[in-house]
Amino acid sequence: MADHREIITKAVVAKGRKYTQSNHTISPPYHPSSILGCWAINHKYEARKVGNQAEIFGSFDLNIWYSHHDNTKTSVVTEKVDYKDVIKLKYRDPDCLDDKIVSVKVLQQPNCVEATISKKGNKILVNAERELLVEVIGETKVCVAIYPDKCACDDEEDDWVEELDDEDFEEIDTDFLLAKEED
Repeated sequence: MADHREIITKAVVAKGRKYTQSNHTISPPYHPSSILGCWAINHKYEARKVGNQAEIFGSFDLNIWYSHHDNTKTSVVTEKVDYKDVIKLKYRDPDCLDDKIVSVKVLQQPNCVEATISKKGNKILVNAERELLVEVIGETKVCVAIYPDKCACDDEEDDWVEELDDEDFEEIDTDFLLAKEED
């Protein structure tokens, strides 16, 4: 009998990570006087593996709160931003069997770093950032050692048997059978 076995299991076989900064130009309906706030919300994404890379297709909404008409009124302009990130994968197991499952973890949600008014004064320039981690899950082989002797965990089998003590017997309602017969 051999002292090793090969087990096929699912494991993380490749990883990739990418930090992205992007610039966006927003055209509000009114000429902005000042920027009061900028938020990125509603982040959605999907991922797929293409060759030795992962492609992430996503979107988020940019909400810019700004003042206009010489700082006498305020408005919020919203624009949906679509993106495609291509992330190079580093394989730990180049001989994996099935690597179609792509898992994405968002390390940094889309975030507005800076929002400024353009030089002409009619647009808002937004700098946003995001960071994604991709893990590819595939089937791979793991080699494990076999112990021909009795396993140490076999001795602990008796620990799983629950023994009753005197307190358990005191809590038993011995009249429950009599109550049924009286009905």
